[in-house]
Amino acid sequence: MTLIKQLAAISALTLAFTAFDLAVYHVFTRRYIDRHSDEMKRSSVEVSAYLPFDPESKIVRVESDLTLTGDLPVLDGAAALYPMYAAFAHAVYPPDSVHFDGSGFTPDSAVQYTNTRGAYKALADGTADVIFCAKPSEEQLAYAAEQGAELTLVPIGREAFVFLVNAQNPVDNLTVEQVRGIYSGKYTKWSEVGGDDTYIDAVQRNAGSGSQTAMLSFMGDLPMKRSLRGALSGRAIGYSFRYYAGSLSGTDGLKMLSLNGIAPDAAHIADGSYPVSSNFYAVYNAANHNENIRKLIGFILSPEGQQIVEQSGYVPLQTD
Repeated sequence: MTLIKQLAAISALTLAFTAFDLAVYHVFTRRYIDRHSDEMKRSSVEVSAYLPFDPESKIVRVESDLTLTGDLPVLDGAAALYPMYAAFAHAVYPPDSVHFDGSGFTPDSAVQYTNTRGAYKALADGTADVIFCAKPSEEQLAYAAEQGAELTLVPIGREAFVFLVNAQNPVDNLTVEQVRGIYSGKYTKWSEVGGDDTYIDAVQRNAGSGSQTAMLSFMGDLPMKRSLRGALSGRAIGYSFRYYAGSLSGTDGLKMLSLNGIAPDAAHIADGSYPVSSNFYAVYNAANHNENIRKLIGFILSPEGQQIVEQSGYVPLQTD
């Protein structure tokens, strides 16, 4: 009889956990599922919309006197930077160097897209030569060191790290301290930071992503916490890079918050007044002596390359 009771208790507990998981899915998780195309679900960006050498592509087109030949560096990078580095390839690579089979780049293509985590791994493993990303995480640096890769980071443009809320949220501005307070658990209701009397759902990103690495740097020594009550019934706040949030991910119904009263626009990124702006990089292995890597980076830092950076929606290093 005791065994039957134990089995019944285990079954009841299992059902309770299942019911809880379903509740979390329907109330919380489902709100963040990407409902775009299958390609978008796989890749976080519509890769086929920004293909080099495609006449229908949305990439920026800039004329260049440079055409790289021979040992072409394999390019990879973050979702937000893919349209930009695809435009670099379009400007200086031969058309037959990029191969897309309708669902992804083939292994012999000089342009790849595996997102930030995959790109840093590919660079360390030697399957990519130049990647375009924010700074690497500690784990990514450690993995590169294990593989004997000496990462060289070359700044090629500037971008803002932004915080996003629903467009109906009455909050338009937060201080840096308030954002850190939200993500460390100091503030649990929007009314504590100038909003209405609802709980805050402080959404986080995947470990190793460019956004999560940037957020951890923003938080410093403060640990990040997430309220279960906020996750189940709160009004969300999230974070991303400005270009990805505004141009790539279909963020209708969201708004970017000002920080310390400063909006994350190009002018405030360029002059440094927006509190959370930083460089993004072309990254390569210093032990890789392919001369085309240096030629490519030289082009990126040229007026034509910086024009691609700017017209792709970023703030160039050269503003004159």
